[in-house]
Order: sequence, then structure tokens, then C-alpha cells
Amino acid sequence: MTSPKRDELAKPSFIPSLASSFKLIFPLILIVFSLSMVIHCTAQPTSPPPKAIIDGTGSSWRILGEKDFVNVNCQPSTWNWTNGILYCTGTPIGVSRSEKVYTNFEMVAQWQHQQSGGNSGIYVWASPESIKNLEQGAKGPFPSGIEVQVLDHGYKEQYEKKSKKKATWFTTNGDVFPVGNSTMKPFVPTSPDGSRSFPSKNLSKGFGEWNHYYIRCINGEVRLWVNGEEVSGGNNVHPASGYLCIESEGAPILFKEIRIRELP
Repeated sequence: MTSPKRDELAKPSFIPSLASSFKLIFPLILIVFSLSMVIHCTAQPTSPPPKAIIDGTGSSWRILGEKDFVNVNCQPSTWNWTNGILYCTGTPIGVSRSEKVYTNFEMVAQWQHQQSGGNSGIYVWASPESIKNLEQGAKGPFPSGIEVQVLDHGYKEQYEKKSKKKATWFTTNGDVFPVGNSTMKPFVPTSPDGSRSFPSKNLSKGFGEWNHYYIRCINGEVRLWVNGEEVSGGNNVHPASGYLCIESEGAPILFKEIRIRELP
């Protein structure tokens, strides 16, 4: 019987079989690993994507400050600008208008009520004729135009307590409606009498917190986004050109980052 060679003795006989087994097992390992990753990923709770907020910092946008507004029928002390923030005392009731008339545009603004039940608003397409009448001492604190309501959540409770009536004709903020001689066809949902576009969702924060409005006004149509989501608006607006106004209505409020971009 011939003796085995030295190198044959040094080479374990089980290595070829081990390599073959590994070739068979490795694909199975990959499959198990892949399945475990899929299970892990699908088991994780998914959070909703962040809401897109247009902040007015892109091309052609410009910020509106103290020099861009004119007091119409309030006291000069009603409006105070400090470090880019507009502080409105809320008294007397009235408006401050933009220097110029706008037709097609989009705007953003941040606002913060300073007390529960605060009331204010942003007017778009306020008619020059009604503004002129107010500047000349006409009765009535507000111009004709489309008001984008800015109410604190506590206003409804205070209204019902004081009036002993249910507040069915308004919500908190986000209502869009015509004032004076202006007309508009409100988007649904609407107030019971059909005069106001009610917000589809209440997305506003309470007093002491900043809220964000994006308002788009194009060809007689007004649309409002509250804190990144569209909620209300209307079309067939007449007139569809006019001043931008900030409303003083009985309660202190802050505005900042008022930006506008004119459109064709």
C-alpha cells in the first residue's frame, strides 16, 4: 500500500464539502436578511409629510414694512412698527392700507393675537372709492373689499356668552367673505346664509402663538392657506383690484413677515 504524500495529509478532506455547502447556504442567508429588513421597515410608524409653507422669500417677492402702509381712519399710535413687526393696539376700529393698488398677487403674513378672543383681519382688493370715503370721514370703520378673517379661538365663546346666541354665522379664523359693496361667490363649506366661505379645517393656533397665512388673488379668485394647507376662498370677486388693508378691531395683535409678489 502506497503511503500518502505529505501535502495530501496536510489538506483536510472536509474543505471541499464545506465550500459547497456555503455556496448553497449563502443565497438563503441573503433572502432571510432581505425579508427581515422589509419587515422592519414596514413595521415602523410613518409620519405625515411636512406641510409646504410658502414663505415669500423667492424671486420677485418683496417685504412690506412701515413705509408701505398708510393709516386710513385710526390714530397714528394704533400702528407701531418695531424691528419689522407691526403692533396694532386694536383701537380705534379701522384700517391701514397699502401705498399702492394691487390686482393679481400672492402674499404671506404671520400674525399673533395678544389676548383670548382677539379680532382682526386682512383685506384684499379694498376698493379705492371706499378707502377715499373713509379717509374723508365717512361713517363705518371698514372699506368695501374681501376680508380674510383673523379671529382668536376664544372669540366664539365670548360672543355666545355676551349675545346669548349660537355663533353659527362665523368660525374662528380662515373665513373669507365680501364686505360693503364688494361681491364674491364663496367656496364650500359656507356659512348658513351662504355669504362666507368657512375653512374646511381649523388649523390655527391660539393667542400668543404665530400663525401663517398664504393668500393668492388671481383674476377675481381668492384662496387662503392657513399654516401650510388650503382651507377657504371664493371666486367671481368684484371688484378684483384694490388696496391691501390690515384691520384694527378692538384687540392687540402682531403682524410680521408681510410679503407680496405681483403677478401678471
